[in-house]
Amino acid sequence: MRKNNKFIRFWKILGPGLITGASDDDPSGIATYSQAGAAYGLTTLWTSLIAFPLMASIQQMCAKIGLVTSQGLTGALKKHYPKPVLYVMLVFSFPAIVMNIGADIAGMGAVGNLLFPKIEATYFSVVFTIILLFLIIYLPYQKIAATLKYLCIVLLVYLIVPFLYQQDWLDIAKNTFIPTIEFNKEFVGILVGILGTTISPYLFFWQASMEVEEMSHKKRHLIVNKKIIHDMKQDVDFGMSFSGVVMFFIILTTGTVLFKGGIHQIDTVEQAAAALKPLAGNFAYLLFAIGVIGTGLLAIPVLSGSLSYIITETFGWEQGLDKKFHEAKAFYIVMAISLILGLSLNYIGISPVKALIYTAILYGLTAPVLIAIILHISNNKEVMGAFTNSRFSNVLGFTALILMTAAAAALLYLQFE
Repeated sequence: MRKNNKFIRFWKILGPGLITGASDDDPSGIATYSQAGAAYGLTTLWTSLIAFPLMASIQQMCAKIGLVTSQGLTGALKKHYPKPVLYVMLVFSFPAIVMNIGADIAGMGAVGNLLFPKIEATYFSVVFTIILLFLIIYLPYQKIAATLKYLCIVLLVYLIVPFLYQQDWLDIAKNTFIPTIEFNKEFVGILVGILGTTISPYLFFWQASMEVEEMSHKKRHLIVNKKIIHDMKQDVDFGMSFSGVVMFFIILTTGTVLFKGGIHQIDTVEQAAAALKPLAGNFAYLLFAIGVIGTGLLAIPVLSGSLSYIITETFGWEQGLDKKFHEAKAFYIVMAISLILGLSLNYIGISPVKALIYTAILYGLTAPVLIAIILHISNNKEVMGAFTNSRFSNVLGFTALILMTAAAAALLYLQFE
């Protein structure tokens, strides 16, 4: 009974951090991890260990900014930095997030078509978009948060798939704890892709804004204390570790099944699902496909929500998932437009693969700037008071900054070489 009570208490602590971490494993992220496994087997498993502390440190800073300032990251940028910085972030973020949404909707539609071949992928994409629009606009924040929280459970399917066939656990351990790096364009490209899809700027904005929503909903926005900060850290750490574990198992699945089966090129998430079917059986294929649709339903509200928070905070419009449509029309209209624009990419000749490339470039260019700003805010006593960064947080934060800057440089070099 006591163990059950502990679990219930812990489950109640989980919220924005868990949702943010789980949404990081969206269909476009699954495609990236699948390509890493298919192309290089198990040699990129170690990246999941490296990514976790970096993700957790940055997301904790964003969450703390939201808790302490009672405003999202955009609000903090608007208040403490020159307006051109904010507008540059907006110009880069809008197309990047819309293309990410488009790629995810297309991925969900294509997987739906795999499960039900008689129905075209575009029909599935339209249906998923309509369902998401309805849920986002008509459900109150508490139900949206609870729905997203339980959708995270869908990701557990990826932890089952590798156990459906025999594994060489010694080889897995070796590739997990001993990094392998190949100094060629393709391998560096995969590392940059993994880093870019793992530490994505839209998650920074979502995390801060969701902490504000949580505090507002619980009527606790006036009392930020060590317990609240501790609960937040537990939530973020669990969410980011959950994300890292799912990433690990997707690379493990594709690295053992597809790579060993001679399939080394995966451009889209439905290709990964389809390739698993003859090699790993129907059950593994079904679990993988269901996971893609579940993660899309989880990630797309996060993507559209983060964009809506960015735009409404920039222009000072009413915002918040806790508000009804008539109370924050602009907020919900921005979310709706982002979904419709994302869906429309399929009809104007931008393929999901191209959308992902463009998204990676835009995220890659904005992430280092945003991480530098987050670090600056998090160490500013005038803004954060007694809750400035610890030395350890700064070490992890600056490591993330250096790696993301190197990734941005590598990304540009690979694109324009």
